[in-house]
Amino acid sequence: MPKIALVDDDRNILTSVSLTLEAEGYQVATYTDGASGLEGLTTDKPDLAILDIKMPRMDGMELLRRLRQKSDVPVIFLTSKDEEIDELFGLKMGADDFITKPFSQRLLVERVKAILRRSAPRDPSAPAGSSGDNGVGGALIERGSLVMDEERHTCTWKGQRVTLTVTEFLILQALALRPGVVKSRNALMDAAYDDQVYVDDRTIDSHIKRLRKKFKATDDDFEMIETLYGVGYRFKEQ
Repeated sequence: MPKIALVDDDRNILTSVSLTLEAEGYQVATYTDGASGLEGLTTDKPDLAILDIKMPRMDGMELLRRLRQKSDVPVIFLTSKDEEIDELFGLKMGADDFITKPFSQRLLVERVKAILRRSAPRDPSAPAGSSGDNGVGGALIERGSLVMDEERHTCTWKGQRVTLTVTEFLILQALALRPGVVKSRNALMDAAYDDQVYVDDRTIDSHIKRLRKKFKATDDDFEMIETLYGVGYRFKEQ
């Protein structure tokens, strides 16, 4: 039973969303502010977190910043319509999705299901193996110094672990599967998001910027993700 953490200072939202998610079979832990949410998310690790942005004691952005120092748990933000800057900032820090208030409970459930599907480990009974040079048919992708393990959701560069969110992993995987081939933003959206989830170009750009930042933190000379302005992105051939 997947466990979901819900952090919001609006008790009506806590109650209604909890009932909806529990009716779908999820276990839900609720917190009324960012400080208690951080403690709960750290000690009682969930499979997914839903965070409000504006909260007392610690807002959602600060909660995400501190959380990303310890965890790559998928995060959905609840945001108001006038918080576009916050949304872009949140994506740069590693949020996986945003839902604008007021929202339908059904939409939230579908977003939760989509992210949990993306983050779930592959069936251990499925055939395993290296994708090698053809980039298909296996759980392991090796591209020079890059190694991605789909089953374990791990990524290393020159032997150093690079912690990625679910969305970042899927975008990098789409690029690395076919080095040298340009992927449009729409193609990367399709790789990282379900069809019912709409994101705009800036969302993909923010994820790419964060990917580069994470790899450069490990290797300052990392330049493997190339931008072709007006076209898209590609993983450099080696």
